[in-house]
Amino acid sequence: MKYVEGFKYQLAETYIVQTPITGTRIDDDYFTLQEDGTLIVNKGYAWDGASGPTFDTRSSMRPSLVHDVFCQAMRDGRLSYEQWQDKVNDLFEQMCREDGMWGWRASLWHSAVEMADCGNPEQGPDRIVKEAP
Repeated sequence: MKYVEGFKYQLAETYIVQTPITGTRIDDDYFTLQEDGTLIVNKGYAWDGASGPTFDTRSSMRPSLVHDVFCQAMRDGRLSYEQWQDKVNDLFEQMCREDGMWGWRASLWHSAVEMADCGNPEQGPDRIVKEAP
């Protein structure tokens, strides 16, 4: 049996959102990015919420989901990190604000994901697959 640790949340239904990440199509078991920027995250996708020394709130759930999908795609080379990292991080901040996060907190979180270099493929695989005995 193989498994991956570290997930707190799992989508109970498919989520669709329009993003500014355009020109690339990615088909994955858990999400699809269409060339027009439409992101479809399938029911069952798992993510860890907001990373770092913080806590999850309603205003961080949707942004952390979308950000995690894009970081996963950049880390494994399916989405160009050099081309899209800044736009992905800006989208994260924008979604935080849209979902009611205070502006100063959204800006702080944006700085944190920039500092963590989220999505950088040089950081290695996003999740290590482990094997049970």
